[in-house]
Amino acid sequence: MLLGPSGCGKTTLLRHLKRELTPVGTGSGMICYKGQPLAELPAEKAAGDIGMVFQNPDAQIVMDTVWHELAFAMENLGYPPSVMRSRLAEMAGLFGLEPLLYKSVHELSGGQKQLLNLASVLLLQPKLLLLDEPTSQLDPVAAREFIQTLHRLNEEMSMTIIISEHRLEEVLPLADRVLLLEDGVLQASGSPREFVRGAGDVRQAARRAYLPTASRLFLALSPEEELPLEAIPLTVREGKRWLQAYAASGQEVPAAGNLQHAAAVGQANSSVPAAPLLGAREVTFRYEKDGPEVLRKLNLSLYQGELLAILGGNGAGKSTLLQVLSGLAKPQRGKVDLAKGITTGYLAQNPLLYFSFDTVIEELRHMASVAGLHSETAQPEIDRLLEVFQLQQVLESHPHDLSGGQQQKLALAMIMLLKPAVLLLDEPTKGLDPEAKSRFAGLLGQLLDQGISIGIVTHDVEFAARYASRCALLFDGSITAEGRPSEFFSSNYFYTTAVNRMVRDILPQALTIEDVMAAWHVSAFRL
Repeated sequence: MLLGPSGCGKTTLLRHLKRELTPVGTGSGMICYKGQPLAELPAEKAAGDIGMVFQNPDAQIVMDTVWHELAFAMENLGYPPSVMRSRLAEMAGLFGLEPLLYKSVHELSGGQKQLLNLASVLLLQPKLLLLDEPTSQLDPVAAREFIQTLHRLNEEMSMTIIISEHRLEEVLPLADRVLLLEDGVLQASGSPREFVRGAGDVRQAARRAYLPTASRLFLALSPEEELPLEAIPLTVREGKRWLQAYAASGQEVPAAGNLQHAAAVGQANSSVPAAPLLGAREVTFRYEKDGPEVLRKLNLSLYQGELLAILGGNGAGKSTLLQVLSGLAKPQRGKVDLAKGITTGYLAQNPLLYFSFDTVIEELRHMASVAGLHSETAQPEIDRLLEVFQLQQVLESHPHDLSGGQQQKLALAMIMLLKPAVLLLDEPTKGLDPEAKSRFAGLLGQLLDQGISIGIVTHDVEFAARYASRCALLFDGSITAEGRPSEFFSSNYFYTTAVNRMVRDILPQALTIEDVMAAWHVSAFRL
């Protein structure tokens, strides 16, 4: 497992391991595959033995339909039709792609495209599988199934897997080795529990953000001393057992009624005014006249100064809903109401859609010009956003040369230069490392304080639980549940945080580590 902040070189390293994707530039050293220099491998062996799933699913798809995309790589390597059909049938069944086989790839959600990419790579039966943040666009259930599929491939097929990932709850406990990359240099290497113990050192406290929730809570509540490896919990089950033992060791178990949910950026703005700024009334939408209804009599409101998180499974219609709310798609029935004088800003899942210049600074200056900012006010605003998103070092870089996380941050900065009164963001935390997420949440908090309303579509349950003022679940074309995070997540089984699954027996509405520590009266400084 490969960890590290956005832009540290994770994607670059993975691309060096896939010969056909080696970045253009200068380098030194040698990469060997099974003792043979990678550059000397026969082309067919290099393509078949080493597979890679990209961070951006759209960058990997080349054909028009799911069926053609699955067959493409096998056709290029000259597989007989009988072999192709046999492998395709097996893989389509494994990933549940049979209903999608004859669909256009443009009709797939981001998560469905990622599953299609993995299936396409696995059809060649690679020996080494490289994955660059593959679960960033998957809902919690699909992400868990995806990771378990990788685990089965590793265990049952002895497939070597190198995965770069920011979603750690499911991945890190399954890893044999954890590598931490910072500024292009390998800073740590060891087993998951060795990595956790190293992060327990006060000098390495910044690394705790990369740990699973059970491990972070363990370090926060445990005395600062040499920790035995076998005592360190990695999973929710291990964390729950440890927490029960911790309570039985003489620690007073907090009463559920005493819990005060930790303040989130949206919590201070949770009072709901009489009229919404943006609302959908009985909205029904389909892409084709005779096609299925993606949205069905949907009702949803966004109020001033609130952060609304919209969750739901892959293909549920979340991105479509944002497009309808932003005016980019027109519903067949129903109405979208926007308060008079209110402007909206929309950020799509794919940040590459927003780039048209050769450097980062040109993109920002052009967007400032579009926003009508004068030169004396534009540069200070650009500088502020560059600092928030840590983009100062890439000002002269081409946007397409940035890491996925950096591209996401640049697109967000461009949208925020427009200063919309309503901000609609589709998977805004995708590709962001934990520190970048924290800075982004701080920026959202500032916008909320200014009265800006924010609606986000996200699969990041932890982010929504910590920072949203209201959550809504999209299912079967309509909103089936909504409420404040403490009530919304505590009643869910999968769509909830790791902390809630771990402590709901004693603290049913605890969502974050801070909630638990506050209930136990432990200083958050120990985090």
